[in-house]
Amino acid sequence: MPTVRLPSLLRRFADGVAEVEVDASTLMGVINALVEMHPTLGPRLLDRRGRLASHVLVLHRGELVKPEYIDEAEFDPSERVDLLLPISGGAHDVRMKGFRERASVEAALDAALHGVVPLATEEVLPGLAAGRVLAGAVVSDVDIPPFRRAAMDGYAVRAEDTFGATAYDPVELAVVGSSMPGVGPDGPMGPGEALRIMTGAPVPTEADAVLRAEDATLVGDVVEVRAAVASGRHVGRVGEDVDRGDTVLEAGRRVRAQDAALLASIGVPGVEVHRRPRVRIVVSGDELRAPGDRPGGFQIVDSNSVMLTALVARDGGLVEVVRVPDDEAAMRNALRPEGVDVVVTSGAASVGAEDRVPLLVDELGELVVHGVAMRPSSPTGVGRIDGVPVLILPGNPVSCLVAYEFFAGPVVRRLGGRSTDWPHRFVHLPLGERLVSQVGRVDYARVRIDDGHVFPIAVSGASRLSSLTEADGFVIVPKALEGFPVGAEVEVGLFEGSQ
Repeated sequence: MPTVRLPSLLRRFADGVAEVEVDASTLMGVINALVEMHPTLGPRLLDRRGRLASHVLVLHRGELVKPEYIDEAEFDPSERVDLLLPISGGAHDVRMKGFRERASVEAALDAALHGVVPLATEEVLPGLAAGRVLAGAVVSDVDIPPFRRAAMDGYAVRAEDTFGATAYDPVELAVVGSSMPGVGPDGPMGPGEALRIMTGAPVPTEADAVLRAEDATLVGDVVEVRAAVASGRHVGRVGEDVDRGDTVLEAGRRVRAQDAALLASIGVPGVEVHRRPRVRIVVSGDELRAPGDRPGGFQIVDSNSVMLTALVARDGGLVEVVRVPDDEAAMRNALRPEGVDVVVTSGAASVGAEDRVPLLVDELGELVVHGVAMRPSSPTGVGRIDGVPVLILPGNPVSCLVAYEFFAGPVVRRLGGRSTDWPHRFVHLPLGERLVSQVGRVDYARVRIDDGHVFPIAVSGASRLSSLTEADGFVIVPKALEGFPVGAEVEVGLFEGSQ
């Protein structure tokens, strides 16, 4: 039978129990069965017409159910329904307005990014620049290479001295010295003469070509040239790689390993990069054990901090994790943003009596958004404390990831000078199965790819972390659509290959 979870304010009207099993197949049926079992709940849950009272919220599958769907919403017998009441009856509870009139995804993102600009710069050595974002363009003040260099092992020659040479009628040149990398020619070279030379070594001024070793035979101090070579052949010019005055890397570029090597090659002592954002991840719950522990009893392992740490690192941030119990004072201290550039919370994000985070954010600063028209992650919130962005993410792991990707990730990336665009590779593929959504909200659907077609795994099920590991990627359904039919081409964000 379905289970109804009661907030603490209602438990005294139901013999003190926190959960009640009822026999019903619709949400309104659940409410009526609950009142029949505990009649003193009636005045607290129903209005004079016997309908659900306006101050009562019903949470099903991690989503708030709109009043117009209460009569028809069906569910599996094993599912749980949460009844929520605002702490003060709703009159002064900042969480309620957003939950009744949810912000659009676009408005919530605008609120999250409002006033967020790239952090100040710092200078780092080229060897430490990989993964960082350049604050300014890098211009070379040297030529690379700064000298003509050999592109092959062989012999530095005058091209005209090799004309007519063939394997059957070789031309003989006197070998009068050598040129080695980092050393250069050990003497001058006259007409009819050659110098042995290694790849990367300076080409003497008298030579204009390099004869490959495989086109020559050394006999004592004489090299037999078995193939003619054209002027300029196998000789790298001055500035062939980089010319003095070239802009080698543009501002805003995220430095790759090869970029860092190029910076080192032009001899810059350091480069200006944006400071990496410091992100505090606050995870709350009496039921949580630290990562590395085993779940047991009524406790679960905190997996969200592990997931969020990896996402923040992907986006260029530095992480500190704070794990707190369901204690108001501990949460208040954790939310104070001393020493960090952004605070990301996970859990205690909804509107129940235990969900303190939105209230504390409003107390300590400003709660700008609470409740977003999306699934999963509708309890997401956006606020600021002392000018520092605070992103309130739900505790269910799928909702947590989705809310991070939509709102927290863009903030972290912008602070570090990166693009706010999603750091995933996107492909367009046809649907092999219908994808159902609801007009008026954005849906994040986990999908798998099979034989070039896309198949939805789940849209609901915010607590099912395994649905993310089973998925190859995701499809975002816009709020204006009821989904996509079979065969429709959809844009799929791939989990593999994200930047």
